[in-house]
Amino acid sequence: MHLPPLAKVRRLPLMEDTLKRLQDWFKSQCNGTWEHDSGVSIETTDNPGWWLRVNLVGTALESRSFSPVNKGNCLGLDPRPPWSRCYVENGVFNGAGDADSLDGILETFVAWAEQVTK
Repeated sequence: MHLPPLAKVRRLPLMEDTLKRLQDWFKSQCNGTWEHDSGVSIETTDNPGWWLRVNLVGTALESRSFSPVNKGNCLGLDPRPPWSRCYVENGVFNGAGDADSLDGILETFVAWAEQVTK
């Protein structure tokens, strides 16, 4: 399969900005220890959708309050798009949502992280 050079790939400005901000937050947490046992994971789910997990232990966010963010019918066993749910549980930020919700989930986390660390 032939892929175009990176410079020619169409990028979405909002997603690109959100990913850059997440990348900057991640780099600011790396201290030689945190990144070995903690970190950020983005997975796909079978409903279909996304699941973002960020280990907050050892970060400035660990003891900060986060009010859950629920959009759509996110609490049912078989949610229908559009939906997303972001919450903190046991020192982990969790953001899950439908297949079109990744940018919103990432933005929710990054906006909270930036607000807390300013």
